[in-house]
Amino acid sequence: MAPIIEMRKMTKAYRGIPAVKDVDFALEKGEIHALLGENGAGKSTLTKIMAGVVEATSGVMIYRGREVKFASPHRALEAGIAMVFQETSLVPSMTVAQNIYLGEEKFLNRLRGVYIAAQQFLQSLNFTVDPAATVASLGAAKRQMVEIARAVHHKAEIIIFDEPTATLTPEEKRHFFALMKRLKRSGVSIIFITHALEEALSEADRITILRDGELVASGLASEFNREKVVRAMVGRALSNEIYNVRRGPENIRKRGAKVLSVQDISMGNTVRNNSFSIFEGQITGVFGLIGSGRTETFKIVSGIYKRDFLRGGDVELDGRKIRYNVPTDAVRDRIVYVTEDRKLEGFFETMSIAENFYSGLLAARLEKSAVISFKEMRALSAEWTKKLNVKAINDNARAVELSGGNQQKVVIGKGLIQAPRVVIFDEPTRGVDVGAIAEIHQIINRLADEGLAVVVISSYLPEIMNLSDRILVCRQGRVVEEISPLEATQEKIMYAAVH
Repeated sequence: MAPIIEMRKMTKAYRGIPAVKDVDFALEKGEIHALLGENGAGKSTLTKIMAGVVEATSGVMIYRGREVKFASPHRALEAGIAMVFQETSLVPSMTVAQNIYLGEEKFLNRLRGVYIAAQQFLQSLNFTVDPAATVASLGAAKRQMVEIARAVHHKAEIIIFDEPTATLTPEEKRHFFALMKRLKRSGVSIIFITHALEEALSEADRITILRDGELVASGLASEFNREKVVRAMVGRALSNEIYNVRRGPENIRKRGAKVLSVQDISMGNTVRNNSFSIFEGQITGVFGLIGSGRTETFKIVSGIYKRDFLRGGDVELDGRKIRYNVPTDAVRDRIVYVTEDRKLEGFFETMSIAENFYSGLLAARLEKSAVISFKEMRALSAEWTKKLNVKAINDNARAVELSGGNQQKVVIGKGLIQAPRVVIFDEPTRGVDVGAIAEIHQIINRLADEGLAVVVISSYLPEIMNLSDRILVCRQGRVVEEISPLEATQEKIMYAAVH
């Protein structure tokens, strides 16, 4: 059977440097095809060419037996190709229902009818999202669900998923994979970009691997195992498992002085009488399902959200009661929050790497009359680009031009430049490849070894078990259990998060 879409000698160069070089790729009708590779390997670039987001420098694309070239994503969607982006492309000020039906509005619309139709459609996908909620009010996971729902609604023949499971809980992932199988049975062809290698090996029919913009391996998923995939992706041998769960007590850091004390803080129905403590020289892992209040709790601590004015509880830093009105106050006290949503909250897209790093330093100085030094900016950028191994053409490259993993390193660097005492990482390795995961974990461990109080919020249980010196489990807006890594199992943590 001829492929539904085929790319021949596909090349895309930026400023003369190829992001994708002479790649041949074919997608069969009704198959799930995993596209793997490190950050910067060219996965997103290749699929964006297919979806009309990026124009190829050279190469040929054959769709349904005809050579095509899409001038825009809208043209690709009209032809039957939809893409669910890693960083969502929804309209924040519009509701969930309006985003799903965007572009299909009738001259006269009854909002109630639109919301009812959207509610029924979302329920058919097992997505628990309020259709009347604005996208801006949703967390990263629910925004991803809306992106997926919108692509499925358009009834495309080809759907490209770019890191669709990065923010989903284990239960939500099961629903998503069941949805993929239903789409496959109906004849839809799926390209599935993921850094979760186990997902690719278990869910895909075929696997294609890119490295440095070039095709290095392609074949049936049954022909691959984890070690073979990793070796093809990075071109070198890594340890068999990035997530080696620590069992020995000698590997657990002893708690230092108490830095943060949180007592009975509340914020509406999201955070309810939550209490816990954070200690210096330790990594505190925080796990919870979507809606457990874990992110909201630490956004209160870092001044992004405000807790209830009456009966909102107390937060103490080194025994001193604090209540931040804006994040600037938290930065002044050396509390840094590294966001889970790098695109919306983490960096300035149109600014260069150097300018993004320097903005973090300017925020920490808090001087209204701060003078910008371009010499200092260049030196700072060179130092942190090397320290975090940020891969880019040069310091003048805009943040939006970087791969997801390198964008994440810029966001982390912006926070660490502020010389924090408390660092809160929210999903630090979301959408990051196996090589960059190891680098980010090294950074997090080094911070704790240097005596900082480190919090890691993560949906990925192996990450929580590997990094944490103590594990806090959240449910229904508060911490319900603390588990030692010496006794922790994935089943035990999940049981505490659900029951």
